[in-house]
Amino acid sequence: MKQVRIGVIGVTFRGMIAKSWHNPDGDSVVVAGMDTSEKALDIFKREVNPEAFVTTDVDELLARQDIDAVAVCSPDYTHKEYVIKAFKAGKHVFGEKPMAISVEDCDEMLRAWKEYGKKFMIGFNMRYMRMFRVMKEIAESGIIGDIKQVWVRHFVGYGGHFYYHDWHANSKYSTSLLLQKASHDIDMIHWITGQYTEKVVGMGKLDFYGGEKPNDLRCPDCPEKDTCDYYQYVDEKNRSNNMDQCAFRQEVDVEDSSTIILQLGGGIQATYMQCHYTPDTSRNYVFIGTKGRMENLEQENKIIVKTLNRKGDESTLADRVYEVKPAE
Repeated sequence: MKQVRIGVIGVTFRGMIAKSWHNPDGDSVVVAGMDTSEKALDIFKREVNPEAFVTTDVDELLARQDIDAVAVCSPDYTHKEYVIKAFKAGKHVFGEKPMAISVEDCDEMLRAWKEYGKKFMIGFNMRYMRMFRVMKEIAESGIIGDIKQVWVRHFVGYGGHFYYHDWHANSKYSTSLLLQKASHDIDMIHWITGQYTEKVVGMGKLDFYGGEKPNDLRCPDCPEKDTCDYYQYVDEKNRSNNMDQCAFRQEVDVEDSSTIILQLGGGIQATYMQCHYTPDTSRNYVFIGTKGRMENLEQENKIIVKTLNRKGDESTLADRVYEVKPAE
């Protein structure tokens, strides 16, 4: 098998997945990286491949003949531009989720994919997590019958760390955290049930973050940094991503809590709820079928399955508990 030579666009944060792809003795090797930050490129070379070609010019990277595939791990609002350029340059493309920040951008990307005939994959990495692979196996086994209800609660308890101290908090760059963050969970609902959404209604609001602080205020410069519970320390790796902006600045306009109700094919109804100012962090999934239900206990790394007996009562025999093995 030919070794795949990969170039990475956007080398920090999600782009550091390149560490897993760089395997000179295996199937893939990371040969190049592009970022707008020279500091980020220095870190990339140090931690991924010291011999990699690096540049701040995306066209310079895409012009290289020693690159077979490109991973677009840059901010969401840049995906359309970089993915289409990569196809035109004759590269296969791995694109981080979400695919883009508008339906129109997605349509343009799909037209380019079809026109240039290259492989295209969106990085829904939760499909490869052991917790959800086990839930997929349970659903397909039929033990809980035909799934009819799905409930998902997502507590994003990072104190705004990943979403309100940088570009994510401004809708012109992210559209919504129902797109940027919930796309993982919506994908899981579709993947595990085997059905896709046909109708949706939703609501969201900004309750906690945002406010009257200046848009150019950075945490290290804030006079309240010693007392603010949401002070953001930024290490060398993340400094280039501007992740130390005040979470209570004026431009913040994306919802920090939201609920959507989905009508899926097969008569399945699903509810998804997300909150970004809860103190804890977890994803709780419940799938209810005609013969029972399964639920993940994320912090315990377990899945429980409860089934019915022939009288329609909870089974008097046993519940099933799956101990999900930690990732290696």
